[in-house]
Amino acid sequence: MEHIILIRIGEIFLKGHNRNFFTSLLKNNICEALKDIKCKVVSTQNRMFCEGYNQDEEEEIISRLTTVFGIYNISPAVKLATNLEKIAELCCRLFPKEGVFRVTVNRADKKIPLSSMDIARNIGAEMLKDSSYRTVNLYKYDFEVNVDIRENGYSYIFYRKIACEGGLPVGCGGNGMLLLSGGIDSPVAAFLMAKRGVKIKAVHFHSFPYTSEMAKEKVIKLAKIVSCYCGPIELSVVPFTEIQYAIKENCPIEYMITIMRRFMMRIAEKLAYEKNCGAIVTGESLGQVASQTMESIMVTNSVVSLPVFRPLIGFDKSEIIEISRKIDAFETSILPYEDCCTVFLPKNPVIKPKLNYALELEVPLDIEKLVDDAIAGTETVICDFRE
Repeated sequence: MEHIILIRIGEIFLKGHNRNFFTSLLKNNICEALKDIKCKVVSTQNRMFCEGYNQDEEEEIISRLTTVFGIYNISPAVKLATNLEKIAELCCRLFPKEGVFRVTVNRADKKIPLSSMDIARNIGAEMLKDSSYRTVNLYKYDFEVNVDIRENGYSYIFYRKIACEGGLPVGCGGNGMLLLSGGIDSPVAAFLMAKRGVKIKAVHFHSFPYTSEMAKEKVIKLAKIVSCYCGPIELSVVPFTEIQYAIKENCPIEYMITIMRRFMMRIAEKLAYEKNCGAIVTGESLGQVASQTMESIMVTNSVVSLPVFRPLIGFDKSEIIEISRKIDAFETSILPYEDCCTVFLPKNPVIKPKLNYALELEVPLDIEKLVDDAIAGTETVICDFRE
């Protein structure tokens, strides 16, 4: 008898001839999430197993597996060589001595002459004989005895199914350059894009001395929190103060945010090309603030050729906060350290900017030099939740 964790894949199951690519990537991601824990990850048919671990670390392994995209659910289980008598004996011993239960058997090994229903009936009968405090009900029960009899000569007994995030393995959808602020929205955007298989890289705009080192550390902490789901994140911290000075000196105050966002997109795109990213990702939600109206989005989009993904575009704030709490980012996101946008925020920013006017305002600005100087001053930080 051996304690293992049964890992069930989700959407990958539907991938047909490409399934091996997805399962191989998922296995690599699982190994990466557990790399500092002594264990072995093996795969067979449409399942994976984590085995060979110290049972004292089982709950930590479970906690990490629940954050790996591509896994549908997991079950701590007992593995033994298939023997119907020993399976029934073990079920009597492992499960509660009292309560209402049912037995579910999956007989993948067709060499066994009994049907799944017959095996379940026999196990249930033995469990009833073992304790008079147990009763059977197939529809309303306190616990379910699951027996998975596989073709490899082994069977797995379990009763818990722990829900995981599902989605696709991180990396199968390419790389995305995330504009990461210190707010609530962008970490949630990273989480949602990673769930669709996108490997996240990030850029943060830092306006020292107007934004403090604490503000930068807050963003690094957010990236580490999200890395629990996304894997290690390469964060580019870009100095943005000189660009903001130039905008303030040359542009009407109500257009400052619009022009700032256009510069951010230019820098994000340049970094995206350097780091092999196929898209830019933002945490924008339509209509949430002045820079997130349809007109503002069009004006900022016009400076880049890469696609811009906005996974939160149709979310309201309460939905975003709910996910932020779920991924443990909310308490960090609301720490009172200002980011570069809030420092130079005008009282009445333009809600429906005009592209032609934005282009006129940028004529006095040496855009190429400002962008190149900012990128030249970039600090790179690798953000990993294990560090």
